[in-house]
This record gives sequence, structure tokens and C-alpha cells, in this order.
Amino acid sequence: DATSGQQVLTLKGHTNWVESVAFSADGKRLASVSDDETVKVWDATSGQQVLTLKGHTNWVESAAFSADGKRLASASEDGTVKVWDARPWTPEIYAEREALSLIHSLRVQGQSPSEWLAAIAADQTLTEPVRQRALQFAREWK
Repeated sequence: DATSGQQVLTLKGHTNWVESVAFSADGKRLASVSDDETVKVWDATSGQQVLTLKGHTNWVESAAFSADGKRLASASEDGTVKVWDARPWTPEIYAEREALSLIHSLRVQGQSPSEWLAAIAADQTLTEPVRQRALQFAREWK
């Protein structure tokens, strides 16, 4: 608490030194970066860890949220800056991410958008929310 100077939370989860922290513009989330090569996003009220982002190959030096809080950029000693989808995991966001991953996979395989529709409709492993979101993407990009 910046007014009283009282400790409000202690966040634990990194396995090495924490290099930097950054609050989202709305103050609801906090990102921490570490020598453990991860970026963690926390609920700033409860202290609950809501995301762990992995992908850097050396310690992560800093992070910053976009103004709208939907993206998070991180800079690492590995010489990269990564931009992450920082929206909290909800069932809707999960379905969107899974659907985008599926569409990307179909594109890499060289399938056309009309083939995407058939493949998505036939895939028995998809949950219905993922299927519906993937079909929506396929129709939009057709």
C-alpha cells in the first residue's frame, strides 16, 4: 500500500531472481520477469498467478503491458523482445487460442479455407466452443 507503507501481498512462483515488475494500466494485474526465463502475470488484488509465459532462452529483463492490457512485451538477455497475448484465461479466450492454433496448423499444411471448414467439421477431438470459433475464423478468412 503506497499510502500506508504496509505490505499487501507477497508473490511467490519464480524459481530464480526476479528482475523487474510492471503493473497493467488499470492496476489489476502485475507482470514479473525472472532469471528463470519466464514472465508471470498475477492478479494484483488476490496475488493469484494467472499466466506463465515461456519462450525466452535466457533471463528476462523487463516487461510492459500495452495501454489496453491485452498484450505484454518482454525483453530478454537472449536478444529478443516477445509480444504476448496477456488477456486472462477464460473459456472464451481458451477457445479462441485453440481455434487460432488449429487454423494455423491447417494453413501450414497448405489447405485452402474451404478445406479448413471440412477438416474442422470432421474433427471429433475439438470441444464445441473451439469448433465454433474455428469455423467462424475459417468463414471470415475464406
